[in-house]
Amino acid sequence: VQLQASGGGLVQAGGSLRLSCAASGLIFSSYVMGWFRQAPGKEREFVAATRRSGGSTYYADSVKGRFTISRDNVKNTVYLQMNSLEPEDTAVYYCNANIWTPGRGSLDYWGQGTLVTVSS
Repeated sequence: VQLQASGGGLVQAGGSLRLSCAASGLIFSSYVMGWFRQAPGKEREFVAATRRSGGSTYYADSVKGRFTISRDNVKNTVYLQMNSLEPEDTAVYYCNANIWTPGRGSLDYWGQGTLVTVSS
């Protein structure tokens, strides 16, 4: 399984970025896809997730109304549109693929991360 995240960069506060995560080596539509982030000196935290069909989405309170997660099950790609960025959003953003299987339980795969820096 490979998850290749891209789209990070430097942006001013109030700006926007769109992250992408291209997945391979898995049946993409079977996985819950999500984004997590880790700021310097802090633990990794949940940002957003979308269920297999893309019909249900979930967000951390800190990003609700500003970030939108979406997926394309044909392109095997999950996106994170980030608007109204704040300096507090500065972090390495990681793509996650999760599936629950009988016998093995919950399995997680992680991408390599993409750095988002928001300047004030």
